[in-house]
Amino acid sequence: MEELLFLAHRIPYPPNKGDKIRSWHILRHLAQSYRVHLGAFVDDPDDWRYRDKLEAQCASTCLLPLSPRRARLRSLSGLVQEQALSLSYFHDRRMQDWVDARLQRAALRRVFVFSSPMAQYVMTDTTPDVRRIVDFVDVDSDKWRQYAERKTWPLNWLYRREGRTLLEYERAVACAFDASIFVSAEEAALFKRLAPEAPSGTGYLENGVDHDYFTPDLGYPDPYDGCGEVLVFTGAMDYWANIDAVKWFAQEVFPQIRDAVNTARFAIVGAQPTREVQALASLPGVMVTGAVKDIRPYLAHARAAVAPLRIARGVQNKVLEAMAMARPMVATSVAVEGIEVAGNDGLEIADSSAEFAEKTLRFLRSSGPDSFMGSRRWVCRRYDWDHNLEKLDDHFGIRQHERRHIA
Repeated sequence: MEELLFLAHRIPYPPNKGDKIRSWHILRHLAQSYRVHLGAFVDDPDDWRYRDKLEAQCASTCLLPLSPRRARLRSLSGLVQEQALSLSYFHDRRMQDWVDARLQRAALRRVFVFSSPMAQYVMTDTTPDVRRIVDFVDVDSDKWRQYAERKTWPLNWLYRREGRTLLEYERAVACAFDASIFVSAEEAALFKRLAPEAPSGTGYLENGVDHDYFTPDLGYPDPYDGCGEVLVFTGAMDYWANIDAVKWFAQEVFPQIRDAVNTARFAIVGAQPTREVQALASLPGVMVTGAVKDIRPYLAHARAAVAPLRIARGVQNKVLEAMAMARPMVATSVAVEGIEVAGNDGLEIADSSAEFAEKTLRFLRSSGPDSFMGSRRWVCRRYDWDHNLEKLDDHFGIRQHERRHIA
């Protein structure tokens, strides 16, 4: 069995946030055909308890601690080095030494990089006959550009610089690798416009949803104490795009909904809420849960889910998960970019606060939890991990009969 080097900016387990959901499914899939050597950083101390899970899946692992605070300070060296701060943020000499040792193995002929900053560890490798694939996931440089538009000086200057320097690096990576993949056709098309010199190997690999796990049929306990008029947002609540989304909804949209249905509640469900997110709990009808062991009860007993993102790149897993739970969804147009929405009557798109409130109220007044099983059937059919990952097999030249199945 051939060996494969897999590099990820964050430990790909547990699959409890967008990037880790994607990296975990890809890792598990590749481990069916390769002896995988995994190098990744651990930025949440609680994730160390999953080391054994990954070691059972891989031939070897190099998991290194990453302190976000120290990494942010270290990233400032990029200002002197005239490079993207993201590269300094994820640079570690120990990781480079481990990668170099893996690349010297004669049996290693495949490299998979998840997230562009990790490509720095193999950019100078000249080992012949090694096929290298990078999963950019999103066009991160454009995300920083969007951030800059919503910030004031000096952050807008810093974010604009990061967008520019990171795009330069992304373009260099695309030219150095054999194939570049993104999470959607829209992201791949955007990158091709920004990097016209990118080789023809630029394509996309869509996300899936674990519809056996996200199922409404398991009789979940009600976390809302019987209140049947709950709207829910799920996501990591230390992520600025999510913070901006819930603040806008709680302050601009939800008051319009409460004026029409004064018993409505808005549940913000996600780990590590910042102080400004916690402060939203002082608003009428708003609750902030912090980390929960299982988000499925919060989806199952909500009347509808909302994705009021104003900054987004790629595919939002929160949208797919809510629909897999047979919950209707109201989302902004950027939140569903990259998701095929045709033929799904459980998904409404709105961008202004008035339109968002109006469409959310339609679902809030709907007949009940069994009304949107069509959304579940649609997302299970359209966003299946096994089916979507077949594209990755094509990139690596894996034939179906060569795959080894691991429980």
